[in-house]
Amino acid sequence: MKTTILLSLVSLLGAATLRSQSADTPVDFAKARQLFEKRQSGATLTAEESAYIERAKAAHAAQQSKSDSSTSSSQGQDGIDWRKAQDLHRREQSGEKLSEADQKYLDHAKEVRGRGNNRGGGGRPTNQRKAPDSLKPLTEMTADDKYEGEDGGLYGKGSNEPPEALKKSAETALAQIQPLDNEGKPSESGKIAFVSISMSNATQEFSVFKTIADKDPRKSDKLTIVDCAQGGQTMAAWAQPEGRPWPEAMNRLQRANVTPQQVQVAWVKLANAGPSGSKTEHLATLEADTIKVLHLLRERFPNLRIAYLGSRIYAGYATSGLNPEPYAYEGAFAVRHLIQQQISGDESLALSKSPLLVWGPYLWADGEKGRKLDDLKYTKEDLGPDGTHPSNSGREKVAHQLLEFCATSPLAKGWFAK
Repeated sequence: MKTTILLSLVSLLGAATLRSQSADTPVDFAKARQLFEKRQSGATLTAEESAYIERAKAAHAAQQSKSDSSTSSSQGQDGIDWRKAQDLHRREQSGEKLSEADQKYLDHAKEVRGRGNNRGGGGRPTNQRKAPDSLKPLTEMTADDKYEGEDGGLYGKGSNEPPEALKKSAETALAQIQPLDNEGKPSESGKIAFVSISMSNATQEFSVFKTIADKDPRKSDKLTIVDCAQGGQTMAAWAQPEGRPWPEAMNRLQRANVTPQQVQVAWVKLANAGPSGSKTEHLATLEADTIKVLHLLRERFPNLRIAYLGSRIYAGYATSGLNPEPYAYEGAFAVRHLIQQQISGDESLALSKSPLLVWGPYLWADGEKGRKLDDLKYTKEDLGPDGTHPSNSGREKVAHQLLEFCATSPLAKGWFAK
């Protein structure tokens, strides 16, 4: 409870200093957060430091009380307190992990807002296509199967295994991953940092992955996992050199005692908000944004060797146009296209401009029909009220898929395992 209160007040107020209603001197909430994290790590605080934390909590409580007193004026006819929803959205966008109750409230507000913004009925804009009655997981499609001109297999031609040329490139990249010191030089006491890059679904899933992976006996002690994915920060947002997600990503690395020079592995989940139009139009935008993100990753993290690309989970229960089917399904083709372009020698994805691209775990399954490979299914209970963001059970399913990939795949276990 104390953790939730303090993290909430820091993210809610955002600025470094705010004036407490019970004192004349300002409270430095950044300092309060550092003190709290210090205590959580097991360090002993001085009496003055402990008192500072309590004062920060009191300031937050006063601020919350003031906010609660104005709830009635912001309550809409739909029963949503939009001031509260806006605050939760701001906190989510800053990367904070909301409580389950707050996340449900925000998801419901998004659902209501999505219905209000809809022009075509059915919870989605008129320029979004409807999904076919049945979609087949890419991993189960053969070379003869076709989806709008695309054949099956993660890497095309019905194959879920990387071609020999990519395997060799991966072996070279994997051999270069080793513990590095703060300046990026090889060191036995150094670190290998693994980061996530993407939006709300990704941070919800990757944060659970980090929790279980950090406890897994297979994980190397040299590996530091840092969740840099953030709520609302899609490929379009990360594609901006001065975009909001980058400073927050660097802050998270700093809090994890990791430097950009130590980041060597990334999980990048491809998605943009409100996709529309044909498959070709949708993927062209997503791929162009992702290429820009890959260029920035290479610039910001000079020792980044491999980026594991991934697409979205099932979105057949979606109630809004945020990212419904068939767009969630089609994101997998964007992943494949980018990998194929790099293999073919596309200059925009040369290793001087981009890390090596390979598939991470393929996460899509056809709802309750599931998939044959591992019987992965997504029920309505695995998604939140908007049918787009994963619930706790959905997050756990993705986290375990990612963990097993990292711990067992020949393309990953070399840096993940002890």
